[in-house]
Amino acid sequence: MENHHLIVGLGNPGRDYERTRHNAGFMVLEHLAQRWKAGWKFEKKFNAQVARAEFGGRRIILCQPQTFMNASGESVGTLVAFHKILPAQLLVSVDDADLPLGQIRLRANGSSGGHHGLESIEQHLSGRDWTRQRIGIGRRDGAREITGHVLGVFGADELKQLEKVLQKAGDQIECWLAEGIAPAMNRFNGLTNE
Repeated sequence: MENHHLIVGLGNPGRDYERTRHNAGFMVLEHLAQRWKAGWKFEKKFNAQVARAEFGGRRIILCQPQTFMNASGESVGTLVAFHKILPAQLLVSVDDADLPLGQIRLRANGSSGGHHGLESIEQHLSGRDWTRQRIGIGRRDGAREITGHVLGVFGADELKQLEKVLQKAGDQIECWLAEGIAPAMNRFNGLTNE
């Protein structure tokens, strides 16, 4: 279906994880759903929260897998197969501890970078040729062990910056839908202004 696009935000379901850094992808999609006035509904056959919207004449499916991060590909793979989504019509928004808070990076494809949610999607789709949007969450003092950091909530000092990041990430996705990958990368990749 040529005008059907699937936008996936990665995170973990449940109140315990709601505002954690690892749920930055979920937050981007919540921002888009609010912007597009799309309501969420749990769809059991996909094991996902799904919202449907229209933007620029395209039908958009927003998806928050409810499988937990490391099994995200189960929901995404089922949705892609059911709706016959082509790789060029799929965008996945995800947290990235290797980027500082405030930075976003869109790429047409690439490796998982060790992110288990992306690895799961790669396995279920048997490839990497789909767009990924990385939302920087930074690291504490360059630490390699980051589990506590990514599963921690955004601090009060980070929330103001996060709001700007979510706005910019939403703008980038709209640009991707309307104009394609190159303009969306050129215009929005990089640090969000304070």
